[in-house]
This record gives sequence, C-alpha cells and structure tokens, in this order.
Amino acid sequence: MPDAPDHPIAYTALQPGTRVQTSDGQHFATVQAVLVDEKVSVFDGLVVQTTEGTRFVDADQIGSIYTSYVCTTLSAEQAANLPLPDGSNLVDIKPASRTGWLGGMFGRRKG
Repeated sequence: MPDAPDHPIAYTALQPGTRVQTSDGQHFATVQAVLVDEKVSVFDGLVVQTTEGTRFVDADQIGSIYTSYVCTTLSAEQAANLPLPDGSNLVDIKPASRTGWLGGMFGRRKG
C-alpha cells in the first residue's frame, strides 16, 4: 500500500528500518533499535544507522513518530553531530525482542 497515508504511532509500534528525518524533512538515518527502560516503562531514544555509522537520538529529540518515518526536532547540523551510542543499563529494546542483547550496548548511561 504505497499510497496509504501516514498515521501517528506509539514508539512501541516503531519498527527497525523506519526512516528518520530532521525537523525540515531531510532523511538522515534509519531506525536500528528502539530503547526502553522497562524498569520505569520509559522511552529512552533511538539507535539509528546513518551514513557515518550508528548514532543515538535521545527521546527528547523525537518530535513525532509515524507509520513510515520518525520526525526529529534536529536540524541537519545537529543530526550530523549526534553522539555514538554508549553503554547502557537499559533492560530491553522494543519491538525486536530477539535483539534484546543490544540493550546493554546502546543508549545513554543512566547512572
């Protein structure tokens, strides 16, 4: 259904491979993993794949999530300077639970 309209979705429905855009609509990455701190049921952010490698987008930098893309609040310059994911004590990655081992590798430190 390529002509189907985009609809807002919750982070829990976000799938790996979804396009990630800057605030002005420029595609700069794809979702690699959705990070969730299950201890407190909080969305922590996204690990994304860019042309420069894997990067971390904090939950505070996510504007809207739709069925086929994520719109961030980042400018193109900010998107180009995203940090590498660092160690994390996050419990799991959603929705791809089979890759839950990555939860300890990506995100930001909570402690």
